[in-house]
Amino acid sequence: MNVNDFRIYCQSKKGAFEDFPFDETTLVFKVMNKMFALVSLDKVPITANLKCDPKKSEILREEYDAIVPGYHMNKKHWNTIDLETLPTDLTYELIDHSYELVVSKLTKSDRTNLEKINL
Repeated sequence: MNVNDFRIYCQSKKGAFEDFPFDETTLVFKVMNKMFALVSLDKVPITANLKCDPKKSEILREEYDAIVPGYHMNKKHWNTIDLETLPTDLTYELIDHSYELVVSKLTKSDRTNLEKINL
């Protein structure tokens, strides 16, 4: 998967928007101001950080060399994935999982506001 495909898919999530809160090369995707994905625009290979359930993270890290503990993130809750190596369908699944984890932890008010957003 390339950065543009990753970006388009992240932006397709309800209420998602992109931001550069850290620097000019780390693109961050948020929902209701909570991060669910980060991608480095200047790294080779292209990598992204995605939130993940800790138990699922352990399984994925054992199964795929392209999934490692989150770089510069809480390694219990974030994975870094190699976008160029990981199968595209799995990447989409991991983006969905990250987004859903973040949405599930939103306040009731934020979830209500998110539901009101039209795609």
